[in-house]
Amino acid sequence: MQHDNRVDDGGNQHRTVRPLAFLKDVLICSLGAYGGPESHMSVFIDQMVMKRKYLTEAELIELIALCSILPGPTSTQTIVSIGYKTGGPLLAFLTMLVWALPVLTVMTILSFLYQFLAVRDVSYDVLRYIGPMAVGFIIVAAFRIGRKVVTDIPTGLLMLFGAATTYVIRAPWVFPVVLVAGGFASILHAREPGIWHRVSLNPPWRYLTAFAALALGGIVVAAVTQHQIVELFESFYRYGYLVFGGGQVVVPVMHSELVDVRGLMTNQEFLTGYGLVQGLPGPMFSFAAYAGGMAARTGTVLTQVLGAVAGGIGIFLPGLLLIYFVYPAWEALKQMKAVRIALRGINAVAGGLIAIAAVILLQASGLHLENIVVTVLAIALLVSRKVPAPLIVAAALAAGFVI
Repeated sequence: MQHDNRVDDGGNQHRTVRPLAFLKDVLICSLGAYGGPESHMSVFIDQMVMKRKYLTEAELIELIALCSILPGPTSTQTIVSIGYKTGGPLLAFLTMLVWALPVLTVMTILSFLYQFLAVRDVSYDVLRYIGPMAVGFIIVAAFRIGRKVVTDIPTGLLMLFGAATTYVIRAPWVFPVVLVAGGFASILHAREPGIWHRVSLNPPWRYLTAFAALALGGIVVAAVTQHQIVELFESFYRYGYLVFGGGQVVVPVMHSELVDVRGLMTNQEFLTGYGLVQGLPGPMFSFAAYAGGMAARTGTVLTQVLGAVAGGIGIFLPGLLLIYFVYPAWEALKQMKAVRIALRGINAVAGGLIAIAAVILLQASGLHLENIVVTVLAIALLVSRKVPAPLIVAAALAAGFVI
């Protein structure tokens, strides 16, 4: 048994959970969670609800709704919320480590892949199919997310707005602007009375203070010191609080700044990392460890590892702090209708960002027949649902060596 029941003086029933047993179940989820938030949720239902009964399916759906409202990695915030619900803040923090650390470690190692190939005089061409394959993953993600978020003409127009704006303006600041605009547009269009009704909230404000201090302080310290690792932490922390949803949503934000604006890696290197993470279990935000390491590769090995650490910690920390702040007040917050209405517009715009990211990355990869064939094959295999993502990644790697 993973838990027993106890009743407090007020007659309320609580579960007493053994932390190590719970964390073992979190590790099982981490090692079995491939793909985006949708597939992760099925793993949570199977392991946390059906097998271990840490919470009910209705409670899990509520937590998913909460984490969908917040910026950050949805599936990561969901499982951290389960940890918080089950054992409080400490277990939530340990849940985060067990869930994310395995794949973060692997992606940190993979950030040395190009140096590894260079030392052994292996041509980078062996990785040439990973990029076009990754574009296929993004196209499928854009289609699935678009089908979910476009529920009427206004959300469809907001998706087009997000896509067109970010295609024309390739600057990091445009992403938060269009997301906020989408939320406001959704509220204005709704014209529903009473959506801003007052609710009683008493959250732990220290976590929101820490969240804001790191956001603003990071910008200031990075500008003053111009230290590479500090700048990387600030960038990835910013990515962590600018996006809503899974790892696919953060791709256009990262690509715009790391590839187009700052030139810290090539388009092919970026897509290689994104393609490789598709074949690994765990949160897709772990791609940040690869990107951070690649961005810091001009220094020593230690500098590159620190870049990967800065990327991994930076992108996950905002979501963790927001869960710590919001979860205690969730029962009251979910009654605020304006939050749910704004989320419709935000998600629609985010769908547009992903859709246009697929177009931008396909153009950057080169519209060669070979690349297009790989992309189409990847899409076909993903849509069929008969071939697991890791096998698709492995096939793309193998093809690079053989052909």
